[in-house]
Amino acid sequence: MLSAIGPMSTDMYLPAFPAIEAGLNAGPGSVQITLAAYFLGLAVGQITQGTLSDRYGRRWPLAIGMVIYTLATIGCALTPSLLGLSIMRGLSAFGGSASGVITRAMVRDLAEGHAAARIMSRMMLVMGVAPIMAPTVGSLVLGVWGWQAIFWVCAAYGGICLVGVLFLLPETLPEARRIKLGFTAQISRYVQVMGERGFITNTMMGGMAMFGMFAYLAGSPTVFITTFGLPPSSYGFLFGACASGFILASQINPRLLHRFGTQAISRVSMRVMLVATLVMAIISFTGYATWPLVAVCVVFAMSSQGFTMPNATVGAMARHAAHAGSASALMGTLQFILAGVSGLLVGLLEDGTARPMAGLMFLGALGANIAEAYRPKPKA
Repeated sequence: MLSAIGPMSTDMYLPAFPAIEAGLNAGPGSVQITLAAYFLGLAVGQITQGTLSDRYGRRWPLAIGMVIYTLATIGCALTPSLLGLSIMRGLSAFGGSASGVITRAMVRDLAEGHAAARIMSRMMLVMGVAPIMAPTVGSLVLGVWGWQAIFWVCAAYGGICLVGVLFLLPETLPEARRIKLGFTAQISRYVQVMGERGFITNTMMGGMAMFGMFAYLAGSPTVFITTFGLPPSSYGFLFGACASGFILASQINPRLLHRFGTQAISRVSMRVMLVATLVMAIISFTGYATWPLVAVCVVFAMSSQGFTMPNATVGAMARHAAHAGSASALMGTLQFILAGVSGLLVGLLEDGTARPMAGLMFLGALGANIAEAYRPKPKA
């Protein structure tokens, strides 16, 4: 349930972008700024939440994060301006970031290697189901009650997760393994983690893949609903197709690990993303883009990430069991800074075509492939 908070918070309100712009008297493409604010809130929140979870355990930072997320999401529903919505989205992301960084650290508390990859793939199943449901639910809620109700639904979900953390979730980091470092020592720890080649290459591989993913998240409502004229319900089905591909890949991934290894699987998935985004960029910039062609390219690009993301996460954290929370936080911060920049660029480059989304998705795929090429080779 905690794993679903991120995709729910970003994907459920995507079909409502035009309605939010109309309701808040904002210009076309301006609501994408709220998505960038959310990503930047995630970046700041993750670096904080990871450190706190290494120091105080996993449960209480998670609970506090859920309180902040729920209250800020209520603020999103009540705000009368785009600026207020952006601020509340940033705050909700700050609290909600605990649901991402700490759950990854809990996986590392419990398992490593292929076992961790299998658990991470199961979490990716949840993160894949949520995007299938979220835009469809968001479209239904939008049609019946308006865009503010979408945030009330997210706030209710956050409250349910808070109850689960308090009464159902076990602590996975015992007192003896907790790390109580001062500010200087913590910075030194981050520098140490950053200096490990496996961490930085896997993090950048996942981060540039996320750069491409969030270019799609930020740009696709305008491209498919406004530019191509798809109704929000049809856009929800397209989003579901991407998420279905992501789910299928993430569930096939564990079955392939023992035979091919994480590096070979990631390499192939990165090439698929690169080819799909290159084709999309070519048809977009040459004027041959139609919504079915763009949709097919997007589905292949997003589905490939079901292989990439769990393997990149496990690879980044493989050598950092002693401070999994800090490593997870640093990884999440770097990746969501890239995601925030991507969402911001989509809004700034908006020109009424698919070109900004396609170009930025290709840039993300290219960067991910470069990072993959520099990953350390597995020991014989």
